[in-house]
Amino acid sequence: MNAKIISNGILRAISIIIGSLLLGYFLYAIQSAIVYLIIAAVISLVARPIVLFLRMKLKFPNTLAVVSTMILMLGFLIGIIFMFIPLVEEQSKSLSLLDVEALQNNIQNVIYEIDYYFSKKGIDVLSELKNIDFSNQFKEIPNLLNTVVSILGSLSIGLFSVFFISFFFMKDSRLLKNAVLAIIPNTTELRFSKSLETINSLLSRYFIGLILQITILFILYTIILLSFGISNAIVIALLCAFLNLIPYIGPLVGGVIMFTLSMTSNIGLNFQLEILPTSCYIMIFYLIAQLIDNFISQPIIFSKTTKSHPLEIFLVIIIGGLLFGVVGMIVAVPLYTAIKVILKEFLSENKIVKSLTKDL
Repeated sequence: MNAKIISNGILRAISIIIGSLLLGYFLYAIQSAIVYLIIAAVISLVARPIVLFLRMKLKFPNTLAVVSTMILMLGFLIGIIFMFIPLVEEQSKSLSLLDVEALQNNIQNVIYEIDYYFSKKGIDVLSELKNIDFSNQFKEIPNLLNTVVSILGSLSIGLFSVFFISFFFMKDSRLLKNAVLAIIPNTTELRFSKSLETINSLLSRYFIGLILQITILFILYTIILLSFGISNAIVIALLCAFLNLIPYIGPLVGGVIMFTLSMTSNIGLNFQLEILPTSCYIMIFYLIAQLIDNFISQPIIFSKTTKSHPLEIFLVIIIGGLLFGVVGMIVAVPLYTAIKVILKEFLSENKIVKSLTKDL
């Protein structure tokens, strides 16, 4: 009897392990679809207030409200894409103003200095460069083009999939909720349903708070760039503002981009007297804008939308970054908010949970 129980336990453990591995492989195989679902869910949460406004205030039918919202969001996306075209053209013109002959001389001097440095160590850099078969490198161009076409194709399919899924999420707000509740035991379905309603409300406010944060930074960046007469100030400000969606790393990348584009926008002027001082002043004001965002905008917006202390948010983002990198930093706050709501519903008597969720 004991042997039978042990063998059944072993078989059950093996079955669980195999099932877990198969489930993990299945989720890995459909990771693109999961990403589409997550993005679509975020879009539906952001669009929820717009849909409700059209339905409640303007008395739009549900389908018309959803279609109108999607057209509005798609138009916004297309508008952003077209805004960046003048920036690319402007930077191309700026680079064409470079003194090509002087640039060539500088490059040659750098090459000679590098060659001289390595020659002292017994390495002939120029001869090594001559031995490189550049013809093989050019053979890779078709492969590169095929890769670019493949990426564009995947991006198109992904964009269509996201908007298609978002349409049904916005049309039937209970669709995602019902799908989640389908795998929840009946005994906890009511409590989990209540948690999902709270999560839905908090995350919708959180993503709207992100939009407000980006808008404030966009206005500050635009004022800074326009004050110094930088070309395409609005586009550069919008790009740098969007990068703030990536906590801590995004502002650093945005600062480098703003510094670089502010310099290239003034190519043709005196570097020491005009280009460098202007770019440095822009960076000083950029830092001031970041301080305003970090110590005023973010704490107020996030504490109101997620009902979490600013120190909580900071620690959660840091931990998310350490565990899962940039993606972890981006999803840390909404995931932490969802976990807090669920813990409050199911472990409300726990001392730690009670302390963390007292404001929910």
